[in-house]
Amino acid sequence: MPDPSHAATWRFALPHTTAAVPLARALIRNTLADIGAPVDGDTAELLTAELVANAVRHTDGDEPIELVVELVPTGGWQVEVHDQDPNPPGGLDSLGRPEGPKRPDGLAEGGRGLLLIRTLSAAAGYRPTPYGKAVWFVLPPTGGPAEGPTEGPAEPAAEGPTER
Repeated sequence: MPDPSHAATWRFALPHTTAAVPLARALIRNTLADIGAPVDGDTAELLTAELVANAVRHTDGDEPIELVVELVPTGGWQVEVHDQDPNPPGGLDSLGRPEGPKRPDGLAEGGRGLLLIRTLSAAAGYRPTPYGKAVWFVLPPTGGPAEGPTEGPAEPAAEGPTER
């Protein structure tokens, strides 16, 4: 497992299509497994898929979506999804707090992804970037308590598009 006192970041460019969702699931699962990350892989996979699906569904254009996985100083993992749309995600403020009703309409077909992210992560939110926005969540290491919401992401990943 990487040492939390040293920065460790992985970046992946994903197509702006529905094919990005299973790719993101496989990338997060394999990345965390290969390095022996002490984190709930199923939760990481589910929440990553939700963020990527939201980016594909709610943003326009064909620019790649960027998946960033970063070890945070507490030993947990921060996952970010960068897209080209500067508009904030619906239902989530920059500190991960709900904007509006806590529960989605029981008959609605969507609207549960960000609720899942807020519920299952230690912290979540979004931040503007020079190229759009980054939506993120943090998972604590397994075997340790979740720290609860924080004032923001552990340390934002460096800005800029992924080179092709």
